[in-house]
Amino acid sequence: MLPINSVICMLFKTQRKTTLVCFSKENHSMASRPGILTDWPWKPLGSFKYVVLVPWVIHSSYSLLVKDKNERDVSTFLVFPFLLWRVLHNQIWITLSRYRTAKGNNRIVDKGIEFDQVDREKEWDDQILFNGLLYYLACYTLEGASRLPLWRTDGVIIAALLHTGPVEFLYYWLHRALHHHFLYSRYHSHHHSSIVTEPITSVIHPFAEHISYFLLFAIPKLTLVFSNKASIVAMVGYVTYIDFMNNLGHCNFEVVPKWLFDIFPPLKYFMYTPSFHSLHHTQFRTNYSLFMPLYDYIYGTMDKTSDEVHELALKRKEETPNVVHLTHLTTPESIYHLRFGFAHLASKPYTSKWYLWLMWPLTAWSMLLTWVYGRTFIVERNRFDDKLNLQTWAIPKYSVQYLLQWQKVTINKMIEDAILDADKKGIEVLSLGLMNQGEELNIYGGLYVNRHPKLNVKVVDGSSLVVATVLNSIPKGTTQVLLRGKFTKVAYAIAFTLCQQGVQVTTMHEDDYVKLKKSLINTSEITNLVNTKSCTQMVWLVGDGLTEEEQMKAPKGTLFIPYSPFPPKKHRKDCSYHCTPAMLTPKSIENVHSCEDWLPRRVMSAWRIAGIVHSLEGWSEHECGYKMNNIDKVWNSALKHGFQPLNASFKKLDHYN
Repeated sequence: MLPINSVICMLFKTQRKTTLVCFSKENHSMASRPGILTDWPWKPLGSFKYVVLVPWVIHSSYSLLVKDKNERDVSTFLVFPFLLWRVLHNQIWITLSRYRTAKGNNRIVDKGIEFDQVDREKEWDDQILFNGLLYYLACYTLEGASRLPLWRTDGVIIAALLHTGPVEFLYYWLHRALHHHFLYSRYHSHHHSSIVTEPITSVIHPFAEHISYFLLFAIPKLTLVFSNKASIVAMVGYVTYIDFMNNLGHCNFEVVPKWLFDIFPPLKYFMYTPSFHSLHHTQFRTNYSLFMPLYDYIYGTMDKTSDEVHELALKRKEETPNVVHLTHLTTPESIYHLRFGFAHLASKPYTSKWYLWLMWPLTAWSMLLTWVYGRTFIVERNRFDDKLNLQTWAIPKYSVQYLLQWQKVTINKMIEDAILDADKKGIEVLSLGLMNQGEELNIYGGLYVNRHPKLNVKVVDGSSLVVATVLNSIPKGTTQVLLRGKFTKVAYAIAFTLCQQGVQVTTMHEDDYVKLKKSLINTSEITNLVNTKSCTQMVWLVGDGLTEEEQMKAPKGTLFIPYSPFPPKKHRKDCSYHCTPAMLTPKSIENVHSCEDWLPRRVMSAWRIAGIVHSLEGWSEHECGYKMNNIDKVWNSALKHGFQPLNASFKKLDHYN
């Protein structure tokens, strides 16, 4: 029995009973003594590693185009499309897994993943690249590996029998050997560093380990080649089966129905479930089988709780969070940066990537899908110190659509439906993210509260914390600032507070000055408001609408501090730009493995934090419309719960990037 301080216990709760799944700390470690051939041979190439396939792809394509019809080798040409299919197949599983585990229904393990796991698993396509090279090598060197027919029944049957027998048997004992201390510490511990698995966890192994797996899975394929019984369907189908079962076993949500085993009981010996393999990653010394639990039954290594965990996961309902953050898509390419998009892109601040333009057909299809779907969808989930369950919902609308007058009614209807849905589910707080910036759109969220005065869910636009965040980002000792950009509820509050504090607020345009002057009451406040064309201020508070021409008027060394959720374009290299209103999150917030829009790792927007703080403090009123909470009270509450200002801890961000 492991001592209590060496395990992490995760709870699976149903209405009738609770099951404990414990994780040994031993599983967390990376390879403590990396063995030979740990790194992939093309590691020095970095992002250019794909060039190793280029000669093979060009040669196979050229041969298909120039050779006579009788000499063309279609099967070799299809290797590259097959590799692309494998990438797409894996990505589908990644997206499905992240979406389903965020919803919570049928989730197996509650513990979240972090950035270190995403970084460790970012090169998941290395094994596809490696296999592709070996496929091409076999096609050009082995007789019977090229010019394959589309189908051979005997070949398919032989491949299935060889996998069920030799492959599964040998893998079982290879896997047990890899759990021996010598091999585990040098190789297999790298895979087991991921306790909470994702589909791509299945292929995260050192290079030497992948060599052993390839040799094992080559048994059916080489047998078909040497016996001249190979076919395109047999080869492609077998590898697709391996990918499918690998992804299934590591997806962290249960998808295999119990009735399948009830109808045909022997199937439980020949097909594993995600719960079955999840127990291997949590219990470590059980469930060694590849895809068929047969050999765990034979050799007594079957985890006794496998059936129970399987049933509990199937019964698990969709999770109801305490706090929901409502946001929307920004650009069409931003969908790839969502948590269920490209994991590695999502783990970095959002920036436009040139190669995403190559995916314009898929991007166009995703835009069409969001237009047709027309409902909010769950983007991610987090947990805060075991006190709150958090979710982020996204409106399937892009930033440009918020500027279109004819989209106003549709967008407001989507936001209103999301609020009513949250109220129906018993959610405590719903914070409005990027969509709360327009008075003309929804009166800063007040439109929905006015329409539904009996809402139990508290609607929070986060303005008070945003103002506090901006004010605390201004360097101490600053006596004058320039305010420029679209004037919102936040901008007026910032100007009012600064004037009260004796800080001179300067505007560039007469109409901005007039608007602010009307919002001020006391004579002492008005005297601190100035309109001038000489832009000598070293601190600029900027919102949407700041132009390049206006930025060029700023003195060298100016600090631009945005009060909008959208960062200004950086046109000045001799000036500095603060990030949008945000704070560094406490480490007690779990399952943080993606960046919120353009913010650094583990940094959360003030709009999102405001909803969390509202729930933690148990405040019973809405914060939307023209209403704002006490700025100092909200700021101190955020600090009390572990959120840190970026101006005091910005250097710490290097640790997270």
